[in-house]
Amino acid sequence: MATPSRRLLLLLLAVSAAAAASHPAHEFCAAAGAADAGCGGGGGDGTRILIKGGTVVNAHRAEEADVYIEDGVVVAVRPNIPVGDDNVRVIDATGKYVMPGGIDPHTHLAMEFMGTVTIDDFFSGHAAALAGGTTMHIDFVIPVGGNLTAGLESYRQKAAKAAMDYGFHMAITKWNDEVAREMEVMVKEHGINSFKFFMAYKGSLMVTDDLLLQGLQKCKSLGALAMVHAENGDAVAEGQKRMFDLGITGPEGHALSRPPILEGEATARAIRLAKFINTPLYVVHVMSIDAMEEIAKAKREGQRVIGEPVVSGLVLDDSLLWDPDFTIASKYVMSPPIREAGHGKALQAALSSGILQLVGTDHCTFNSTQKAFGSDDFRKIPNGVNGLEERMHIIWDSMVETGKISVTDYVRVTSTECAKIFNIYPRKGAILEGSDADIIILNPERSFVMGAHTHHSRSNTNVYEGRKGKGLVEVTISRGRVVWEDDILNIAPGSGRYVRMPPFGYVFDGIEKSDAAYRASLRAPVQRRVVAA
Repeated sequence: MATPSRRLLLLLLAVSAAAAASHPAHEFCAAAGAADAGCGGGGGDGTRILIKGGTVVNAHRAEEADVYIEDGVVVAVRPNIPVGDDNVRVIDATGKYVMPGGIDPHTHLAMEFMGTVTIDDFFSGHAAALAGGTTMHIDFVIPVGGNLTAGLESYRQKAAKAAMDYGFHMAITKWNDEVAREMEVMVKEHGINSFKFFMAYKGSLMVTDDLLLQGLQKCKSLGALAMVHAENGDAVAEGQKRMFDLGITGPEGHALSRPPILEGEATARAIRLAKFINTPLYVVHVMSIDAMEEIAKAKREGQRVIGEPVVSGLVLDDSLLWDPDFTIASKYVMSPPIREAGHGKALQAALSSGILQLVGTDHCTFNSTQKAFGSDDFRKIPNGVNGLEERMHIIWDSMVETGKISVTDYVRVTSTECAKIFNIYPRKGAILEGSDADIIILNPERSFVMGAHTHHSRSNTNVYEGRKGKGLVEVTISRGRVVWEDDILNIAPGSGRYVRMPPFGYVFDGIEKSDAAYRASLRAPVQRRVVAA
Protein backbone atom coordinates (compact mmCIF):
# COMPACT_ATOMS: atom_id res chain seq x y z
CA MET A 1 0.00 0.00 0.00
CA ALA A 2 1.32 3.47 -0.88
CA THR A 3 2.34 5.78 1.96
CA PRO A 4 0.62 9.20 2.28
CA SER A 5 3.68 10.91 0.81
CA ARG A 6 3.75 8.53 -2.17
CA ARG A 7 0.03 9.09 -2.78
CA LEU A 8 0.54 12.85 -2.73
CA LEU A 9 3.44 12.52 -5.14
CA LEU A 10 1.31 10.56 -7.60
CA LEU A 11 -1.48 13.11 -7.30
CA LEU A 12 0.88 15.98 -7.98
CA LEU A 13 2.26 14.21 -11.03
CA ALA A 14 -1.25 13.87 -12.40
CA VAL A 15 -2.52 17.40 -11.76
CA SER A 16 0.58 19.60 -12.05
CA ALA A 17 1.68 19.12 -15.65
CA ALA A 18 -0.28 22.11 -16.91
CA ALA A 19 1.01 24.31 -14.12
CA ALA A 20 4.56 23.22 -14.85
CA ALA A 21 4.24 24.28 -18.47
CA SER A 22 3.36 27.86 -17.51
CA HIS A 23 5.38 28.29 -14.32
CA PRO A 24 8.05 30.98 -14.94
CA ALA A 25 10.51 29.41 -12.49
CA HIS A 26 11.14 26.42 -14.74
CA GLU A 27 12.61 28.55 -17.50
CA PHE A 28 16.33 28.20 -18.10
CA CYS A 29 18.24 31.41 -17.27
CA ALA A 30 20.25 32.61 -20.23
CA ALA A 31 21.47 36.11 -19.41
CA ALA A 32 24.99 36.23 -18.02
CA GLY A 33 25.12 37.54 -14.47
CA ALA A 34 21.36 37.42 -14.10
CA ALA A 35 20.08 37.72 -10.54
CA ASP A 36 16.34 37.89 -10.98
CA ALA A 37 13.80 35.56 -9.40
CA GLY A 38 14.51 32.86 -11.95
CA CYS A 39 18.30 33.00 -11.89
CA GLY A 40 19.29 33.73 -8.35
CA GLY A 41 18.47 35.52 -5.12
CA GLY A 42 14.97 35.63 -3.71
CA GLY A 43 12.45 33.92 -5.91
CA GLY A 44 10.17 33.11 -2.97
CA ASP A 45 6.39 33.35 -2.88
CA GLY A 46 6.08 35.89 -0.08
CA THR A 47 5.86 33.24 2.65
CA ARG A 48 7.25 34.30 6.01
CA ILE A 49 8.60 31.68 8.40
CA LEU A 50 10.17 31.92 11.85
CA ILE A 51 12.09 28.89 13.08
CA LYS A 52 12.37 29.15 16.85
CA GLY A 53 14.32 27.42 19.57
CA GLY A 54 16.72 25.29 17.53
CA THR A 55 20.49 25.01 17.30
CA VAL A 56 21.53 26.75 14.09
CA VAL A 57 24.52 24.97 12.59
CA ASN A 58 26.83 26.47 9.99
CA ALA A 59 30.20 25.04 8.98
CA HIS A 60 31.97 27.66 11.10
CA ARG A 61 29.86 27.43 14.28
CA ALA A 62 26.72 26.18 16.03
CA GLU A 63 24.58 28.56 18.08
CA GLU A 64 21.22 28.74 19.79
CA ALA A 65 19.25 31.10 17.56
CA ASP A 66 16.04 31.72 15.68
CA VAL A 67 15.87 32.04 11.90
CA TYR A 68 13.51 34.44 10.15
CA ILE A 69 12.75 33.82 6.46
CA GLU A 70 10.92 36.09 4.07
CA ASP A 71 10.36 35.73 0.33
CA GLY A 72 12.77 32.82 0.02
CA VAL A 73 15.71 34.49 1.76
CA VAL A 74 17.14 34.34 5.29
CA VAL A 75 16.51 37.79 6.80
CA ALA A 76 17.76 37.33 10.36
CA VAL A 77 19.62 34.79 12.50
CA ARG A 78 19.71 35.68 16.20
CA PRO A 79 18.23 34.61 19.52
CA ASN A 80 14.69 35.49 20.53
CA ILE A 81 13.33 36.99 17.32
CA PRO A 82 9.81 38.21 18.16
CA VAL A 83 6.79 37.07 16.14
CA GLY A 84 5.66 40.14 14.23
CA ASP A 85 2.12 39.22 13.21
CA ASP A 86 -0.26 36.37 12.49
CA ASN A 87 0.96 36.05 8.91
CA VAL A 88 4.29 34.58 10.05
CA ARG A 89 4.38 30.81 10.32
CA VAL A 90 6.26 29.68 13.43
CA ILE A 91 8.07 26.33 13.45
CA ASP A 92 9.26 25.04 16.80
CA ALA A 93 12.75 23.50 16.49
CA THR A 94 13.44 23.04 20.20
CA GLY A 95 15.93 20.21 20.75
CA LYS A 96 16.66 19.98 17.02
CA TYR A 97 19.33 21.13 14.59
CA VAL A 98 18.58 23.81 12.00
CA MET A 99 21.07 23.42 9.14
CA PRO A 100 21.64 24.39 5.51
CA GLY A 101 19.98 21.99 3.10
CA GLY A 102 22.30 19.44 1.57
CA ILE A 103 23.98 20.02 -1.79
CA ASP A 104 24.77 16.87 -3.75
CA PRO A 105 27.67 17.53 -6.14
CA HIS A 106 27.25 14.34 -8.17
CA THR A 107 24.02 13.06 -9.74
CA HIS A 108 22.79 11.60 -13.02
CA LEU A 109 19.07 12.25 -13.56
CA ALA A 110 17.35 11.28 -16.83
CA MET A 111 20.73 10.17 -18.17
CA GLU A 112 20.97 8.05 -21.31
CA PHE A 113 23.50 5.36 -20.51
CA MET A 114 24.31 1.77 -21.52
CA GLY A 115 21.30 1.47 -23.80
CA THR A 116 18.72 2.79 -21.35
CA VAL A 117 17.83 5.87 -19.27
CA THR A 118 18.16 6.31 -15.52
CA ILE A 119 14.83 5.69 -13.84
CA ASP A 120 14.83 8.95 -11.86
CA ASP A 121 14.24 12.20 -13.70
CA PHE A 122 14.31 15.82 -12.55
CA PHE A 123 11.04 15.39 -10.66
CA SER A 124 11.27 11.98 -8.99
CA GLY A 125 14.93 12.62 -8.21
CA HIS A 126 14.03 15.95 -6.65
CA ALA A 127 11.23 14.37 -4.65
CA ALA A 128 13.73 11.89 -3.25
CA ALA A 129 16.28 14.59 -2.54
CA LEU A 130 13.89 16.91 -0.70
CA ALA A 131 12.47 14.08 1.40
CA GLY A 132 16.04 13.32 2.43
CA GLY A 133 17.11 16.89 3.23
CA THR A 134 18.97 17.79 0.02
CA THR A 135 17.84 21.10 -1.47
CA MET A 136 20.23 21.44 -4.42
CA HIS A 137 22.25 19.13 -6.66
CA ILE A 138 24.63 19.45 -9.59
CA ASP A 139 23.94 17.10 -12.47
CA PHE A 140 26.20 16.08 -15.34
CA VAL A 141 25.27 17.18 -18.86
CA ILE A 142 26.33 14.57 -21.41
CA PRO A 143 27.10 16.07 -24.86
CA VAL A 144 25.12 14.87 -27.86
CA GLY A 145 27.59 13.43 -30.35
CA GLY A 146 30.30 15.37 -28.54
CA ASN A 147 28.41 18.65 -29.02
CA LEU A 148 28.12 20.62 -25.77
CA THR A 149 25.39 23.00 -26.94
CA ALA A 150 23.15 20.14 -28.05
CA GLY A 151 23.77 18.37 -24.77
CA LEU A 152 22.85 21.46 -22.76
CA GLU A 153 19.65 21.96 -24.74
CA SER A 154 18.68 18.35 -24.06
CA TYR A 155 19.21 18.80 -20.32
CA ARG A 156 17.35 22.10 -20.31
CA GLN A 157 14.33 20.19 -21.52
CA LYS A 158 14.84 17.40 -19.00
CA ALA A 159 15.06 19.93 -16.17
CA ALA A 160 11.79 21.67 -17.09
CA LYS A 161 10.06 19.48 -14.47
CA ALA A 162 12.57 20.38 -11.73
CA ALA A 163 11.16 20.82 -8.23
CA MET A 164 14.24 22.27 -6.51
CA ASP A 165 17.42 24.19 -7.31
CA TYR A 166 20.02 22.54 -9.53
CA GLY A 167 23.19 23.31 -11.45
CA PHE A 168 25.16 21.61 -14.20
CA HIS A 169 28.60 20.17 -14.76
CA MET A 170 29.50 19.45 -18.40
CA ALA A 171 31.16 16.25 -19.63
CA ILE A 172 33.78 16.40 -22.38
CA THR A 173 33.83 13.31 -24.60
CA LYS A 174 35.84 14.44 -27.62
CA TRP A 175 38.16 17.30 -28.55
CA ASN A 176 38.40 19.80 -31.39
CA ASP A 177 38.39 23.56 -31.83
CA GLU A 178 34.60 23.68 -31.67
CA VAL A 179 34.52 21.92 -28.29
CA ALA A 180 37.10 24.37 -26.96
CA ARG A 181 34.97 27.27 -28.17
CA GLU A 182 31.83 25.76 -26.68
CA MET A 183 33.53 25.36 -23.31
CA GLU A 184 34.03 29.10 -23.20
CA VAL A 185 30.37 29.66 -24.03
CA MET A 186 29.30 27.26 -21.28
CA VAL A 187 31.30 29.19 -18.70
CA LYS A 188 30.59 32.75 -19.80
CA GLU A 189 26.99 32.46 -20.97
CA HIS A 190 25.48 29.51 -19.10
CA GLY A 191 27.06 29.51 -15.66
CA ILE A 192 28.78 26.13 -15.90
CA ASN A 193 32.14 26.20 -14.10
CA SER A 194 33.21 22.55 -14.17
CA PHE A 195 33.98 19.97 -16.85
CA LYS A 196 34.23 16.21 -16.38
CA PHE A 197 36.59 13.85 -18.19
CA PHE A 198 35.95 10.08 -18.14
CA MET A 199 39.13 8.02 -17.99
CA ALA A 200 36.93 4.89 -18.15
CA TYR A 201 34.18 3.49 -20.43
CA LYS A 202 36.42 2.68 -23.38
CA GLY A 203 34.65 3.06 -26.69
CA SER A 204 32.01 5.48 -25.41
CA LEU A 205 32.84 8.23 -22.92
CA MET A 206 36.55 7.60 -22.33
CA VAL A 207 39.11 10.27 -23.23
CA THR A 208 42.80 9.83 -24.04
CA ASP A 209 45.62 11.49 -22.12
CA ASP A 210 46.12 13.87 -25.05
CA LEU A 211 42.50 15.04 -24.84
CA LEU A 212 42.71 15.27 -21.05
CA LEU A 213 45.79 17.47 -21.25
CA GLN A 214 44.12 19.85 -23.69
CA GLY A 215 40.99 19.88 -21.57
CA LEU A 216 42.95 20.64 -18.40
CA GLN A 217 44.66 23.55 -20.13
CA LYS A 218 41.35 24.95 -21.36
CA CYS A 219 39.74 24.59 -17.94
CA LYS A 220 42.61 26.51 -16.39
CA SER A 221 42.27 29.38 -18.86
CA LEU A 222 38.53 29.63 -18.16
CA GLY A 223 38.76 29.32 -14.37
CA ALA A 224 36.69 26.15 -14.58
CA LEU A 225 37.26 23.10 -12.40
CA ALA A 226 38.41 19.94 -14.15
CA MET A 227 36.81 16.74 -12.84
CA VAL A 228 37.84 13.15 -13.57
CA HIS A 229 36.27 9.72 -13.34
CA ALA A 230 39.53 7.98 -12.54
CA GLU A 231 39.80 4.38 -13.74
CA ASN A 232 42.18 3.02 -16.36
CA GLY A 233 39.73 2.27 -19.15
CA ASP A 234 42.18 0.26 -21.25
CA ALA A 235 43.07 -1.98 -18.31
CA VAL A 236 39.39 -2.34 -17.34
CA ALA A 237 38.64 -3.62 -20.86
CA GLU A 238 41.44 -6.15 -20.47
CA GLY A 239 40.11 -7.10 -17.02
CA GLN A 240 36.67 -7.73 -18.45
CA LYS A 241 38.13 -10.01 -21.11
CA ARG A 242 40.08 -11.85 -18.41
CA MET A 243 36.92 -12.49 -16.37
CA PHE A 244 35.10 -13.93 -19.39
CA ASP A 245 38.06 -16.15 -20.19
CA LEU A 246 37.71 -17.50 -16.65
CA GLY A 247 33.97 -18.07 -17.11
CA ILE A 248 33.00 -15.28 -14.68
CA THR A 249 30.01 -13.50 -16.22
CA GLY A 250 27.91 -12.51 -13.17
CA PRO A 251 27.90 -9.23 -11.17
CA GLU A 252 30.97 -10.26 -9.16
CA GLY A 253 32.91 -10.08 -12.44
CA HIS A 254 32.26 -6.34 -12.54
CA ALA A 255 34.26 -5.70 -9.37
CA LEU A 256 36.92 -8.28 -10.22
CA SER A 257 37.53 -6.72 -13.64
CA ARG A 258 38.26 -3.24 -12.29
CA PRO A 259 40.25 -3.66 -9.03
CA PRO A 260 41.40 -0.76 -6.82
CA ILE A 261 44.83 -0.66 -8.44
CA LEU A 262 43.24 0.60 -11.68
CA GLU A 263 41.46 3.39 -9.81
CA GLY A 264 44.67 4.28 -8.02
CA GLU A 265 46.68 4.35 -11.26
CA ALA A 266 44.22 6.63 -13.04
CA THR A 267 43.93 8.92 -10.03
CA ALA A 268 47.71 9.24 -9.85
CA ARG A 269 47.95 9.91 -13.59
CA ALA A 270 45.24 12.59 -13.53
CA ILE A 271 46.85 14.26 -10.52
CA ARG A 272 50.24 14.38 -12.21
CA LEU A 273 48.83 15.75 -15.45
CA ALA A 274 46.96 18.42 -13.51
CA LYS A 275 50.20 19.29 -11.71
CA PHE A 276 51.97 19.56 -15.07
CA ILE A 277 49.33 22.06 -16.23
CA ASN A 278 49.13 23.62 -12.72
CA THR A 279 45.35 23.59 -12.46
CA PRO A 280 43.02 22.36 -9.70
CA LEU A 281 41.58 18.85 -10.01
CA TYR A 282 38.40 17.30 -8.62
CA VAL A 283 38.35 13.49 -8.38
CA VAL A 284 34.77 12.20 -8.34
CA HIS A 285 33.51 9.11 -6.47
CA VAL A 286 36.73 8.11 -4.69
CA MET A 287 36.01 4.45 -3.86
CA SER A 288 39.32 2.93 -2.78
CA ILE A 289 42.24 3.30 -0.43
CA ASP A 290 44.47 3.32 -3.51
CA ALA A 291 42.85 6.46 -4.95
CA MET A 292 42.53 8.15 -1.56
CA GLU A 293 46.24 7.71 -0.83
CA GLU A 294 47.18 9.33 -4.14
CA ILE A 295 45.01 12.33 -3.22
CA ALA A 296 46.55 12.48 0.26
CA LYS A 297 50.06 12.44 -1.21
CA ALA A 298 49.24 15.26 -3.63
CA LYS A 299 47.73 17.36 -0.85
CA ARG A 300 50.83 16.89 1.31
CA GLU A 301 52.84 18.28 -1.60
CA GLY A 302 50.59 21.32 -1.80
CA GLN A 303 48.63 20.41 -4.91
CA ARG A 304 45.03 21.59 -5.34
CA VAL A 305 43.18 18.27 -5.42
CA ILE A 306 39.61 17.74 -4.21
CA GLY A 307 38.49 14.22 -3.32
CA GLU A 308 34.81 13.31 -3.34
CA PRO A 309 33.72 10.04 -1.72
CA VAL A 310 30.15 8.89 -2.27
CA VAL A 311 27.79 7.40 0.29
CA SER A 312 27.89 3.89 -1.15
CA GLY A 313 31.67 3.78 -0.94
CA LEU A 314 31.66 5.00 2.65
CA VAL A 315 29.21 2.51 4.15
CA LEU A 316 28.82 -0.52 1.84
CA ASP A 317 31.13 -3.36 0.89
CA ASP A 318 31.19 -5.66 -2.14
CA SER A 319 29.98 -8.83 -0.40
CA LEU A 320 26.49 -8.74 -1.93
CA LEU A 321 27.92 -8.78 -5.45
CA TRP A 322 28.39 -12.51 -4.76
CA ASP A 323 24.73 -13.01 -3.73
CA PRO A 324 23.21 -15.98 -5.63
CA ASP A 325 20.11 -13.86 -6.39
CA PHE A 326 20.97 -11.84 -9.51
CA THR A 327 18.43 -9.12 -8.68
CA ILE A 328 20.14 -8.48 -5.36
CA ALA A 329 23.70 -8.71 -6.67
CA SER A 330 23.15 -6.58 -9.77
CA LYS A 331 21.70 -3.61 -7.91
CA TYR A 332 25.16 -3.01 -6.36
CA VAL A 333 26.93 -2.69 -9.72
CA MET A 334 28.44 0.78 -10.13
CA SER A 335 31.77 2.23 -11.32
CA PRO A 336 34.24 2.41 -9.75
CA PRO A 337 32.92 -0.64 -7.89
CA ILE A 338 31.92 -0.81 -4.26
CA ARG A 339 35.07 -2.22 -2.66
CA GLU A 340 35.76 -5.02 -0.22
CA ALA A 341 35.41 -4.39 3.51
CA GLY A 342 38.08 -2.03 4.85
CA HIS A 343 38.03 0.55 2.09
CA GLY A 344 34.91 2.25 3.47
CA LYS A 345 36.37 2.71 6.94
CA ALA A 346 39.53 4.18 5.45
CA LEU A 347 37.49 6.59 3.35
CA GLN A 348 35.50 7.62 6.44
CA ALA A 349 38.75 8.36 8.24
CA ALA A 350 39.98 10.39 5.27
CA LEU A 351 36.74 12.36 5.27
CA SER A 352 36.97 13.09 8.97
CA SER A 353 40.59 14.26 8.64
CA GLY A 354 39.99 16.49 5.60
CA ILE A 355 41.87 14.43 3.02
CA LEU A 356 38.49 14.00 1.32
CA GLN A 357 36.38 17.12 1.41
CA LEU A 358 32.73 16.59 0.54
CA VAL A 359 30.25 13.76 0.03
CA GLY A 360 28.25 13.05 -3.12
CA THR A 361 26.04 10.15 -4.17
CA ASP A 362 26.59 9.41 -7.87
CA HIS A 363 22.81 8.84 -7.82
CA CYS A 364 22.34 6.92 -11.08
CA THR A 365 19.36 4.63 -10.64
CA PHE A 366 18.11 1.70 -12.69
CA ASN A 367 15.33 -0.68 -11.76
CA SER A 368 15.61 -4.46 -11.63
CA THR A 369 14.33 -4.85 -15.20
CA GLN A 370 17.05 -2.56 -16.51
CA LYS A 371 19.72 -4.28 -14.43
CA ALA A 372 18.58 -7.61 -15.93
CA PHE A 373 19.93 -6.49 -19.32
CA GLY A 374 23.17 -8.03 -18.07
CA SER A 375 21.79 -11.24 -16.62
CA ASP A 376 24.33 -13.29 -18.57
CA ASP A 377 27.00 -10.62 -19.06
CA PHE A 378 28.04 -8.22 -16.28
CA ARG A 379 29.34 -5.79 -18.92
CA LYS A 380 25.72 -5.07 -19.89
CA ILE A 381 24.43 -4.33 -16.38
CA PRO A 382 23.70 -0.58 -16.26
CA ASN A 383 26.11 0.93 -13.74
CA GLY A 384 24.63 2.92 -10.88
CA VAL A 385 23.07 3.00 -7.42
CA ASN A 386 20.71 5.27 -5.47
CA GLY A 387 21.63 7.75 -2.72
CA LEU A 388 19.96 11.15 -3.20
CA GLU A 389 17.35 10.50 -0.53
CA GLU A 390 19.63 8.56 1.80
CA ARG A 391 22.85 10.64 1.84
CA MET A 392 22.07 13.13 4.61
CA HIS A 393 20.71 10.49 6.97
CA ILE A 394 23.52 8.00 6.39
CA ILE A 395 26.27 10.57 6.88
CA TRP A 396 24.67 11.77 10.13
CA ASP A 397 24.26 8.24 11.46
CA SER A 398 27.63 6.85 10.32
CA MET A 399 29.79 9.91 10.96
CA VAL A 400 28.15 12.20 13.56
CA GLU A 401 26.46 9.62 15.76
CA THR A 402 29.71 7.65 15.91
CA GLY A 403 31.77 10.72 16.82
CA LYS A 404 33.87 10.72 13.66
CA ILE A 405 32.88 14.28 12.76
CA SER A 406 31.18 17.19 14.53
CA VAL A 407 27.83 18.73 13.65
CA THR A 408 29.65 21.67 12.04
CA ASP A 409 31.77 19.26 9.99
CA TYR A 410 28.55 17.54 8.93
CA VAL A 411 27.31 20.80 7.43
CA ARG A 412 30.67 21.32 5.78
CA VAL A 413 30.87 17.93 4.04
CA THR A 414 27.19 17.79 3.01
CA SER A 415 26.64 21.40 1.95
CA THR A 416 29.09 24.23 2.61
CA GLU A 417 32.21 22.80 0.97
CA CYS A 418 30.29 22.06 -2.21
CA ALA A 419 28.93 25.63 -2.28
CA LYS A 420 32.44 27.01 -1.82
CA ILE A 421 34.12 24.77 -4.40
CA PHE A 422 31.54 25.63 -7.05
CA ASN A 423 31.54 29.31 -6.10
CA ILE A 424 27.97 29.80 -4.87
CA TYR A 425 28.73 30.39 -1.17
CA PRO A 426 27.25 32.02 0.94
CA ARG A 427 24.15 32.18 -1.20
CA LYS A 428 24.07 28.40 -0.78
CA GLY A 429 25.56 26.23 1.95
CA ALA A 430 24.91 28.59 4.85
CA ILE A 431 22.23 30.02 7.10
CA LEU A 432 23.31 33.66 7.07
CA GLU A 433 21.52 36.92 6.40
CA GLY A 434 20.97 37.08 2.63
CA SER A 435 21.43 33.34 2.01
CA ASP A 436 18.79 31.41 0.13
CA ALA A 437 16.36 29.84 2.60
CA ASP A 438 17.35 26.24 1.86
CA ILE A 439 17.08 24.77 5.35
CA ILE A 440 16.51 21.46 7.08
CA ILE A 441 15.43 20.67 10.62
CA LEU A 442 16.97 17.44 11.88
CA ASN A 443 15.81 15.62 14.99
CA PRO A 444 18.83 13.76 16.43
CA GLU A 445 16.61 11.55 18.60
CA ARG A 446 14.42 10.08 15.86
CA SER A 447 15.29 6.96 13.91
CA PHE A 448 14.88 5.90 10.29
CA VAL A 449 14.56 2.70 8.27
CA MET A 450 15.44 2.75 4.56
CA GLY A 451 13.99 0.74 1.72
CA ALA A 452 12.34 0.64 -1.68
CA HIS A 453 8.83 0.54 -0.20
CA THR A 454 9.20 3.95 1.42
CA HIS A 455 11.68 5.87 -0.71
CA HIS A 456 10.64 8.40 -3.36
CA SER A 457 12.90 7.18 -6.14
CA ARG A 458 11.10 5.41 -8.99
CA SER A 459 13.44 2.45 -8.65
CA ASN A 460 12.05 -0.78 -7.21
CA THR A 461 15.36 -1.53 -5.49
CA ASN A 462 17.49 0.24 -2.89
CA VAL A 463 21.10 -0.60 -2.02
CA TYR A 464 20.42 0.51 1.58
CA GLU A 465 17.42 -1.81 1.99
CA GLY A 466 16.61 -2.32 5.67
CA ARG A 467 19.33 0.02 6.92
CA LYS A 468 18.41 1.57 10.25
CA GLY A 469 19.91 4.61 11.93
CA LYS A 470 19.43 7.66 14.07
CA GLY A 471 18.91 11.29 13.07
CA LEU A 472 15.88 12.17 10.96
CA VAL A 473 15.20 15.17 8.74
CA GLU A 474 11.71 16.23 9.82
CA VAL A 475 11.37 19.44 7.79
CA THR A 476 12.88 20.56 4.49
CA ILE A 477 12.54 24.17 3.35
CA SER A 478 13.42 25.00 -0.26
CA ARG A 479 13.79 28.70 -1.07
CA GLY A 480 11.48 29.62 1.78
CA ARG A 481 8.80 26.99 1.05
CA VAL A 482 8.14 24.08 3.37
CA VAL A 483 8.34 21.14 0.96
CA TRP A 484 8.74 18.20 3.36
CA GLU A 485 6.97 17.92 6.70
CA ASP A 486 5.15 15.17 8.59
CA ASP A 487 6.39 12.67 5.97
CA ILE A 488 4.48 14.54 3.27
CA LEU A 489 5.92 16.23 0.18
CA ASN A 490 4.46 19.51 -1.09
CA ILE A 491 6.11 20.03 -4.47
CA ALA A 492 5.17 20.55 -8.10
CA PRO A 493 7.02 19.98 -11.39
CA GLY A 494 8.48 23.19 -12.78
CA SER A 495 9.00 24.94 -9.46
CA GLY A 496 12.77 24.38 -9.49
CA ARG A 497 15.39 26.91 -10.49
CA TYR A 498 18.67 26.74 -12.38
CA VAL A 499 21.62 28.09 -10.40
CA ARG A 500 24.53 29.70 -12.21
CA MET A 501 28.01 28.99 -10.91
CA PRO A 502 30.66 31.59 -11.79
CA PRO A 503 34.26 30.65 -12.68
CA PHE A 504 37.46 31.22 -10.71
CA GLY A 505 36.35 29.84 -7.36
CA TYR A 506 38.64 29.80 -4.34
CA VAL A 507 40.55 26.73 -5.60
CA PHE A 508 42.13 29.00 -8.23
CA ASP A 509 43.50 31.45 -5.66
CA GLY A 510 47.26 31.78 -6.08
CA ILE A 511 47.52 29.84 -9.34
CA GLU A 512 48.93 32.87 -11.21
CA LYS A 513 51.59 33.39 -8.53
CA SER A 514 52.67 29.76 -8.67
CA ASP A 515 52.84 29.98 -12.47
CA ALA A 516 55.08 33.03 -12.14
CA ALA A 517 57.28 31.23 -9.62
CA TYR A 518 57.61 28.27 -11.98
CA ARG A 519 58.65 30.50 -14.87
CA ALA A 520 61.22 32.24 -12.68
CA SER A 521 62.68 28.91 -11.61
CA LEU A 522 63.46 27.75 -15.13
CA ARG A 523 66.59 29.90 -15.59
CA ALA A 524 65.91 29.60 -19.30
CA PRO A 525 66.22 30.14 -22.16
CA VAL A 526 69.99 30.27 -21.92
CA GLN A 527 71.62 32.70 -24.32
CA ARG A 528 74.39 30.77 -26.10
CA ARG A 529 76.98 32.01 -28.53
CA VAL A 530 77.03 30.20 -31.84
CA VAL A 531 80.56 29.24 -32.79
CA ALA A 532 81.19 29.05 -36.52
CA ALA A 533 82.50 25.73 -37.77
